[in-house]
Amino acid sequence: MMERALPEEVVEIARDIKDMRIRGAGRIARAAARALSMAVEKYSGDDLEDFRRYIGFVAEYLVKTRPTAVSLPNAVSFVVNPFFKARDLKSVQEARRMLLERASAFIKYSEDALERIAEIGSRLVQDGDNILTHCNSEAVASIIRRAIREGKNIKVFATETRPLYQGHITARMLLDAGADITLIPDSSIRSIIRRIDKVIVGADTVTANGAVVNKIGTSLIALIAHERRTDFYVATETYKFSPYTVWGEPVVIEERAPTEVASQEFLDKHPKLKILNPSFDVTPSSYITGIITEIGLIPPNAALLVLEEVYGREAGHEPIQGLDEGEV
Repeated sequence: MMERALPEEVVEIARDIKDMRIRGAGRIARAAARALSMAVEKYSGDDLEDFRRYIGFVAEYLVKTRPTAVSLPNAVSFVVNPFFKARDLKSVQEARRMLLERASAFIKYSEDALERIAEIGSRLVQDGDNILTHCNSEAVASIIRRAIREGKNIKVFATETRPLYQGHITARMLLDAGADITLIPDSSIRSIIRRIDKVIVGADTVTANGAVVNKIGTSLIALIAHERRTDFYVATETYKFSPYTVWGEPVVIEERAPTEVASQEFLDKHPKLKILNPSFDVTPSSYITGIITEIGLIPPNAALLVLEEVYGREAGHEPIQGLDEGEV
């Protein structure tokens, strides 16, 4: 790996992604695009090959911050791959302009996708619905806010989402939107589900076979909803579909620090205690009623078709060129 000093702004964003101060796959993706823009703007040289190496280093640095959410490498590859493929660039200035335009285009697409998901998803929400959600998802929040603006009288039940309590973020967001929201313990799902009309959760990754990787606990909710015959929807942008799974690469489930589960003082008192803290789990496609995306409501088994359509036509959505195999 090339050694060089990165702009402090880029390092700070990468640190915030890694330490989960920036949470949610969409926010992570947009933050990565912004970090690339900052890296481009801070570069002061005029050697095009050195600039290529520098951008490759920044891209690799960002991708390594979180291993599970495919939105991160997809966002980075959208921005940088056309640059790496271009053979007719004559100057750093020309390359800089290309990268800034790609980063801006990704951020705009991401924001527009949320609006479209809200429009499509709100059609599934009926007046009087009780909706259950898990963790914190911009896509889910956008659907609920839209339904409220449309005058639908709905109630939302949000899990705490331990150990980091992302459900508290959801509660604050939806309270600000005027939602009738109840915060519940993760362990209460089986008793609460009888009151729920539909479940809507977000996604960090959608695989080629339609399985969904999301915050730990999602698959348990899906199982209980399946048992109860309650509709279980996933709301997500198509850039969270993973082209890497088409090629047989497994999704790496991130393991978080033990101190998210138990205090350091407790761990020091019990040095033989082992802590397992997976951040995500996998929900099989058979438990999913439908996936709400910016291109429409699709059945989970259509995930491969979406990947072929979206990624097949967009060269920028290939794995980042120059990274070692398996790093994204």
